[in-house]
Amino acid sequence: MINTLLGKKQGMSQTFVGDAQVAVTKVEVGPCVVTQIKTEDTDGYVSVQLGFGTKSIKNVTKPMQGHLKGALTTHSETKVTAPRYLREVRVSDTEDLKVGSIINLTDVFAVGDTIAVTGISKGKGFQGVVKRWGFSGARRTHGQHGQARKGGSIGQGTSPGRVRKGKKMPGRMGSDTITISNLRITAVDSETNTILVSGSIPGHRGTNLIVRKIASSKEVVAENAPQAENENE
Repeated sequence: MINTLLGKKQGMSQTFVGDAQVAVTKVEVGPCVVTQIKTEDTDGYVSVQLGFGTKSIKNVTKPMQGHLKGALTTHSETKVTAPRYLREVRVSDTEDLKVGSIINLTDVFAVGDTIAVTGISKGKGFQGVVKRWGFSGARRTHGQHGQARKGGSIGQGTSPGRVRKGKKMPGRMGSDTITISNLRITAVDSETNTILVSGSIPGHRGTNLIVRKIASSKEVVAENAPQAENENE
């Protein structure tokens, strides 16, 4: 059974859950098309490759067209589209799936489900140690000049005579793969294929996301239900 779909971040807003005001992120999820199926016999594990979004077939290489042969969408004699974004996800079984199958938002997610979202964080370019690692910098007095935001010494002298691996230094910041877990779905709109997710999600508007269900709404309700008191007490 599949518990993961691909999506795209659309932006942030706010909503009310009861009397509480909650920041939410609007995410477009699905529909996704199955482009490849891997089984224990052929590949040693069970998974499916999902496709999300669309792009013109003229922008797809010939080898990729062959790979996506069963997942192409024909709109007319002259217009054929292919999935834009491909990702492989693990599944427990593939009995109900085949290449070309369409998986919609409501087939996987419902209001109250707990999910984990994986995306690429915003890129911030080349940054110094103060912004990148939170260094306090050098002192601002006693004649220092031009050292306020520098990291200071990076070595240990003759022994070991090198910079140790993992030393925090200036460099590229952001554009990391980030997974945020235990987010809650507060609303589902099947007409626009969008969900509202409590809290923030990595990336900018338009960032491709992998949305995975951790627990269904029924499991969450059962977990939070009060335990029955022992009659013998």
